[in-house]
Amino acid sequence: MAALAWELLSEQSQGAGMGPRHDLKRRRKALGYSQEEFALAVGVATSTIGRWERGEIAPRDYIRPRLSRLLQVTLAELDTFLTVNRLVYAAGPARRGSHGAAVSYAASDDYLGTGDLDAMIRRDFLRVLTIIGTFLTLPVGNDAVAADHPGEAPATDNLATYGAMNSRLWQLFSLSNSKQAALPLVRDQLNSVAESLNQVRSGRERQQLCSAAGDLFQLAGEVFFDANKYMDAAQCYTLAGSASREARSPDLWACALTRHAFVSIYERRFQDAVPLLTAAARLAEHGDSQLSTRYWVAAVQAEAFAGLGELNACQHALDRAEEVHALTGTVHNGGWLRFDGSRLAEERGTCYVVLGRPDLAERALTNALGQSLSPRRQSGVLTDLAALGVQKRDVDQLLSYASRALNLASQTKSGYMVRKLDGLQGQLSPMRSDKRVSDLSDQISALTSVNWPTS
Repeated sequence: MAALAWELLSEQSQGAGMGPRHDLKRRRKALGYSQEEFALAVGVATSTIGRWERGEIAPRDYIRPRLSRLLQVTLAELDTFLTVNRLVYAAGPARRGSHGAAVSYAASDDYLGTGDLDAMIRRDFLRVLTIIGTFLTLPVGNDAVAADHPGEAPATDNLATYGAMNSRLWQLFSLSNSKQAALPLVRDQLNSVAESLNQVRSGRERQQLCSAAGDLFQLAGEVFFDANKYMDAAQCYTLAGSASREARSPDLWACALTRHAFVSIYERRFQDAVPLLTAAARLAEHGDSQLSTRYWVAAVQAEAFAGLGELNACQHALDRAEEVHALTGTVHNGGWLRFDGSRLAEERGTCYVVLGRPDLAERALTNALGQSLSPRRQSGVLTDLAALGVQKRDVDQLLSYASRALNLASQTKSGYMVRKLDGLQGQLSPMRSDKRVSDLSDQISALTSVNWPTS
């Protein structure tokens, strides 16, 4: 498994030390790129390319597919170019071993930037995923029909509590500035689901437990996604889809596919996201027409079309998403389905920024900024408005909005904020001759390297 290979490689590299990535530098030069040209193609600062090649930091997960395409290598081959610093990475000050010798942190040992405890939680969490994934493939025993009859005692008395507990976990995730704080609690809840699946005696119980598992897998994926751990997030979303299918819940399944599509969108593999979203849209049509599922799928489809440069398709999807406002009553559950259309102004603005249409984007983003937004959402809108400053070559607009976004990002550990600012930094090359823009780029680099040393 990827996690096991990660740990083995880290163990083999202990004591190897830091060093320059000569192969990465040679490959870039062989393809005729200067550092400045390569930085522009990748979408990062020139200084970031230098730090990669000197072995000071490693490219984040979501940038690696883009790097492999530009360097014309597979992801596995790219890993060999990044071996020195990817396997042993000093995450802050070196800790001391029992004999006083310096011990480096392996990259996999500082998951989410908070030390060995989180690495242990992550390993245990992946173990739970494996167990539940196995249970999902096993058929219910021959006594399932008899156990479904009224009066038959259930194998577990926890079924009624899972929905309430899952809702509280989603609320914790939503309100917390540090999203990874929810992971240990999600793990514990999944352990309970695993125990119940091991005791299940009826098809009805299994279906309810699969629904609870699908819910939790999506929440776990959101935690990993916020930390830019896309491989782990994708694994969670895949299991969420399997559990939702077993639960016979089209809406739950559609949401799992939609979240999986986000991984491709944020890795800029927009074409890969389209079939996932098409499948999600078809599933949603078989779901509850009073829920907002199908309209959320349309909103995410708009992002994929924007990435592909398809303005008309993007606008059509956004218009479809706006139909959510015609629904009455409770349109979402506040957990795996939270779409109510309140974010459509900022989502529309983001799409128009990606499409390079500042004339359409600015009005939507300004309207969004006037709403009551969480720090995470506000940072996203501010960063998009800063990006409009780049498109219009308006340094004052760029600096005004970017400084506010930086201030918010420095107060949290949200990978979403860091990812947005990192994307902005990659657009600054045409304006970097202005010292104020150069200083802004350095501030973004300082923030991302301090908060996310292992990404």
